[in-house]
Amino acid sequence: MNVLPDTSVIVDGRVSEKITQGDFEDIRVLVPEAVVAELESQANDGLPTGWSGLKELQRLADLADDGVIELAYIGERPGPSAHRKASEGEIDAMIRNLAAEHDALFFTSDVVQSEVARAKGIQVEYISPRPRDIDSLSIEEYFDEQTMSVHLKVGLEPMAKRGSIGEMHYQAIGDDVLTEAYVKELAQEINDAAKESEEGFIEMNEPGMTIVQFRDLRIAIARPPFSEALEITAVRPIVVTSLEDYQFSEELKERLLVRQRGVLIAGAPGAGKSTFAQAVAEFLSDHDYAVKTMENPRDLQVGPEVTQYTALGGEMAKTADSLLMVRPDYTIYDEVRKTDDFLVFADMRLAGVGMIGVVHATRAIDALQRLIGRVELGMIPQIVDTVVFIDAGEVETVYDVTTEVKVPAGLTEEDLARPVIMIRDFETGNPAYEIYTFNRQVVTVPVSEVKPAEPGGMDRLAANEIEREISRIVPGPVEVELKGQNEAIVYVPEPDIAAVIGSGGARVQELERTLGVHLDIRQLEDTSATPASPGGDGRSVTPEITGRQIIIPATDRVGETVEVHAEGDYIFTATVGRDGEIKVTRGSAIADELERAIHAGQAIRITSS
Repeated sequence: MNVLPDTSVIVDGRVSEKITQGDFEDIRVLVPEAVVAELESQANDGLPTGWSGLKELQRLADLADDGVIELAYIGERPGPSAHRKASEGEIDAMIRNLAAEHDALFFTSDVVQSEVARAKGIQVEYISPRPRDIDSLSIEEYFDEQTMSVHLKVGLEPMAKRGSIGEMHYQAIGDDVLTEAYVKELAQEINDAAKESEEGFIEMNEPGMTIVQFRDLRIAIARPPFSEALEITAVRPIVVTSLEDYQFSEELKERLLVRQRGVLIAGAPGAGKSTFAQAVAEFLSDHDYAVKTMENPRDLQVGPEVTQYTALGGEMAKTADSLLMVRPDYTIYDEVRKTDDFLVFADMRLAGVGMIGVVHATRAIDALQRLIGRVELGMIPQIVDTVVFIDAGEVETVYDVTTEVKVPAGLTEEDLARPVIMIRDFETGNPAYEIYTFNRQVVTVPVSEVKPAEPGGMDRLAANEIEREISRIVPGPVEVELKGQNEAIVYVPEPDIAAVIGSGGARVQELERTLGVHLDIRQLEDTSATPASPGGDGRSVTPEITGRQIIIPATDRVGETVEVHAEGDYIFTATVGRDGEIKVTRGSAIADELERAIHAGQAIRITSS
């Protein structure tokens, strides 16, 4: 009798098993070259399935050498186009056609293959994958009660992270350098356990990386070329907590139960974010909320009443669409990292689902700032109203996030009022940060660091700005006296007054619109006291006049904003270029004034702005 196995039973080792058990006698095993090609490709990618299948082919060769069976390889090796269409069933069809062509019993553990073959009139024997109880994995021997993760890499001694949350230490846990054969054997055992045990499954299987969930272990197997050497990393939770174990537990419970919230759980890697998220999930589930999770890969250790979802078709957006049909009260999103994650989080939150996202951040405010630029600024409080920052396994900070229309801290003018995102300390209610737009830029201001503006410094900046604008119009000296934040008296020589005011007052009105202050233009001789001359703290420089420019040397102030004065009188403000020079194009009003001062022998000085 001819028996033709497909890739599934070759990988599982079911053909040699059936033969040794006496279920297949006097048979001729026909192995399609398409199966060999699949196994070879998987082995080249470092996938355990490929190595398992090649070992089974070797067992079949040994049985043939012993005369137990006949063994033959048939068919053609699939070309590149067939490999590209493997997911569409191209190679499966080649294997089925060979079974029909050779009148062979088609042996498979792929239920879809078996049903298609029967529909085509092919004789089929289907054998279901047989799960088995697995007491433990060899890698578990490296764990003790304080071990969070084990790291096994070819060419190095075994390493582990051990300690308590917040006090983990990465340390060697053995002296023997790990060989490639040993690590491969462990990887094969893990892969087999994931397939054969009801307590495990393969979360992700890509060339170079396999992620397995086995009981409470999350195991990542990295292979070249993705990693430079074969490495196995196994992680498990070492602490199971409830919400009662944390600071602000009663307040947080009340907050979560009043209505669905948008919560970000933030912290550095290893700080205990996921442990806290698990405690929140269990608490909400115990209080009659339907709770689901979105994880890729699945990592949270939650009870069976909380269903854990991963990326549907590789996309969390599809998972979100499905969850909206399921209608959970709360969804735990672990982890929110990329822009797409934040957009999915925001979309579900605005749809009315309570969302709890786990975010990497070194400060509580950083978690919110990761939303800036990804969602509309004004929508942030509707998406996230609570930030919980975890450090060393403890709740260090809780922020309440709201929107107010107010004058931002540090500003005084009523016409500067705008929507401001207020971040308040959950415990005290005191403002901690304000986020708002200023000059088309989003700024985040720590309220505790906002100090009252120094009137002298602010007045000087305002006066300098007014002097600079007036100096563009008139060549003579200009003095400015501020009379509050919205009014200034400008003193210019009597011949220059008309030029500043302009025909019908048009020019001074334009200046007022530009500067945002009311200007009272007066004759310079009318002032009884000349304002104190700025620039006394600067140093003298010798400008160079070229055909096109006036060049002022300032090599010790590269990148700084400085003021230029002539005999103590302010001329203009500029930023020193990378070449350590201030360059003024000749022909401008500023250049003309500077050139007159130079020719008059006046001392040119530069000071800090």
